[in-house]
Amino acid sequence: MNPADDQTEAPSGVSRRTVLGGTVAVAVAAPLAAGVAQATSAPSAAEAETVTVRVKVNGELKTVDVDPRVTLLDTLRERLGFTGTKKGCDHGQCGACTVHVDGRRVLSCLTLAATTDEREVTTIEGLARGDRLHPMQQAFVERDATQCGFCTPGQIMSAVAMVEEGHAHSDDEIRERMSGNICRCSCYPSIVQAIKDAQKVMR
Repeated sequence: MNPADDQTEAPSGVSRRTVLGGTVAVAVAAPLAAGVAQATSAPSAAEAETVTVRVKVNGELKTVDVDPRVTLLDTLRERLGFTGTKKGCDHGQCGACTVHVDGRRVLSCLTLAATTDEREVTTIEGLARGDRLHPMQQAFVERDATQCGFCTPGQIMSAVAMVEEGHAHSDDEIRERMSGNICRCSCYPSIVQAIKDAQKVMR
């Protein structure tokens, strides 16, 4: 094409180059404008849909509105103030977040808070009766079954459930049933002894 042709003016006095440039600009701007409009109309995190959960925690009824994707662990710690339940791996691999739901031990980092509606949750804070420790807590103290203590709430919650389930007949069975609870300080011998001591009182 002859460059001079590109400067040819239309009858209105507008050149072909001006017309083509304007067309390209509109073609590019239209999708961008649509994207901005969609982003503006999308709900924010605060406006996302929530569900109301009515759950009894340590015997006390709690009502909380949560995102359906929020875990029981985060709800207990961040919304309800039960910080005794620890966040370790947050992937269900260490057991530090163990709590009881309707009497059964669960990993609260893998449990959606919404699934506990109308159910009973027990955390480490709910084991003692006033100033009187639960037999398992007392046994852990007497056997010095802690070092850093970070895993201890989960260890105790798992141990209580295991004894109540009737699965603590031998050292080997205790180790097997407690294998989902990791102690990075390696207090395992003392933990086993504490469980055996507490079992005698809990029967």
